[in-house]
Amino acid sequence: MSEKYIPLYRKYRPQTLQEVVGQEHVKKALANAINLNKISHAYLFTGPRGTGKTSAARILAKSLNCKEGPTVTPCGKCPSCSDIMSSTPMDVIEIDAASNRSVEDARNILEKIQYIPVNGKYKIYIIDEVHMLTPQAFNALLKTLEEPPENVIFILATTEPQKVLETITSRCQRFDFRRITTDDIVNHLKNISKKEKIKIDDDALFTIAKNAAGGMRDALALLDQVSVLDGSKTITADDVNSLLGRLSFDVLNNLSDKIIQSKPQEAIEILEKIYNSGNEPTQILTNLLGYFKNVLIVKNCQDSALLAELTQLNEAQIKNLLTQAQEIDTHQIVFLIERISYYIKEVKTTNSQHLWLEISMIDLANLAQNTSLLQLQERLTRLESGTVAHSGIQQQYSQPAAPIQKPAPRVQPQPQVQQAQVQQPQVETPISIEQASAPKSEEKPRVEPKVEQTTATSEAKADEDFSPLPTTHQSHSPKSTEGDLVGTWMEILTLMNKKSPSACAMLRQHAKPAVLSSKKVVITCEKEFSIKALNTETKKKLIVEVLGEFYGSTEINLTIRPQQPSDVQISAQQLVEKKKPIIETPAKSVKMEAEEDCEDLVCAVEEIKIAKNIETKRPVEAMVSDQVSMVINLFDGKYID
Repeated sequence: MSEKYIPLYRKYRPQTLQEVVGQEHVKKALANAINLNKISHAYLFTGPRGTGKTSAARILAKSLNCKEGPTVTPCGKCPSCSDIMSSTPMDVIEIDAASNRSVEDARNILEKIQYIPVNGKYKIYIIDEVHMLTPQAFNALLKTLEEPPENVIFILATTEPQKVLETITSRCQRFDFRRITTDDIVNHLKNISKKEKIKIDDDALFTIAKNAAGGMRDALALLDQVSVLDGSKTITADDVNSLLGRLSFDVLNNLSDKIIQSKPQEAIEILEKIYNSGNEPTQILTNLLGYFKNVLIVKNCQDSALLAELTQLNEAQIKNLLTQAQEIDTHQIVFLIERISYYIKEVKTTNSQHLWLEISMIDLANLAQNTSLLQLQERLTRLESGTVAHSGIQQQYSQPAAPIQKPAPRVQPQPQVQQAQVQQPQVETPISIEQASAPKSEEKPRVEPKVEQTTATSEAKADEDFSPLPTTHQSHSPKSTEGDLVGTWMEILTLMNKKSPSACAMLRQHAKPAVLSSKKVVITCEKEFSIKALNTETKKKLIVEVLGEFYGSTEINLTIRPQQPSDVQISAQQLVEKKKPIIETPAKSVKMEAEEDCEDLVCAVEEIKIAKNIETKRPVEAMVSDQVSMVINLFDGKYID
């Protein structure tokens, strides 16, 4: 009768520390501890599955209980070594914490600790998946784990160290086992393939190692599985992919071409062939996700050696990826990866997997053509931030100043005078605070020479004399500021709106300028709560900052007080009726005209809102407290009956 077949992962389990693949830091530390006879009473081995935790625990137990030990190279012939190799040890007790997790199981361990070892020097307890123990079982082991008898050693192994109580972890020497590299797995598989006489090429070994995800046990189990495919034929990567249900590189390359070229019909045809071959929808999308990940790496990496390491592909395959990467942008690849990840989640949670698979393929095959994201993002950013409206207001006040046509003794809305050749808006005459507060009998109109505009020559001269103001408010003379309170105040509000729209809304509705200059600014309010709100440290600091930017001065004396009879009387309707002067501009493109129409519409809406707030003041507002009114003004709210 033939001997029972032993799987490769059991047959080639390491028997010494030198045979452990990878984990150099763990092997070195344990070897030094054995040689220096610095053996701890408790160890904690953590790391992913198949990285050698249990094997290292058995090797450590064999090294400590060997007849020639403690030694790094146990003999493997003494009774203790033989018992451990045959999995029938008397002094080494392996416990599966997943099935022995109760407090009673922990108490059974504590009862047997008192017995001395039979063959070896130590009684060693290997508790696998220790994180599965209950808190009560942990607490039962806690005191014994801290101070066990001299001849007792605990070796705890787990894949989830975060679930182990910190009081347990602090009493152990912890060793973290890392994932085994792909190169180490491939080299180990090559040696085993030669010993077992398995015909397999390097690409197939790379595919196995990559699928193992750093676990040697999974790699050996997969090699054992593909070794029975065909003894007379060399095993290729396609055979491994077929066994795993994975798509080959050529199939993924063909499918991704149709997606990048935006050909949904051809992509669906390829998808049906793949699906009818027995591939699962989740596996199809997962393989496609990994393929586009490699395209993204090739798109943004130029080092050939690094590309081969990251993608685990040969030169011909990387060349195909480079060709594809030139036809698609990086943001489109990232967007496709995000959509594939989304559809993987949908396919996993739905009962109609094939339906969602087809929907995902149609969606992916149309995204590459319709993802002009850069322009869309720029347009959305401008619209959301209000750049269009702000730029329109800024452009309005950066136009050339209109010449003064006729002075007026008081600030009043003046009708526009239409001339025969040139139409110009009315401009208020500057009035100081002293003139506004003086009696009417002392007011004298100022006589200014009349501006004549009768020929084209005078029009050109006026354009030269009145050049456009700079768009950035760096410096304003006191004369121009005091001469036109309404215009200056509107410019200040425009600048304030960029800093804080809520503060701008409050100033626009409840504040009026009394004095505007580069040295002194006086703002008046009708209601007391508005004065308190504007005099807060945050609001006042913001207003001073805007005024400093507007006047180009750091020494501005700001005063916010109630309105007085001597203040200049500026009605809210004047702020609404402040319009842009009519100035001839050169011919513009359709796009520029459309943008200006949009800007004018935004400005018109703002004016309508202000006018509506002025005209629709209802008696109910007088019945509301000042605190409620302040909140409504800060957040630009309104009353609803």
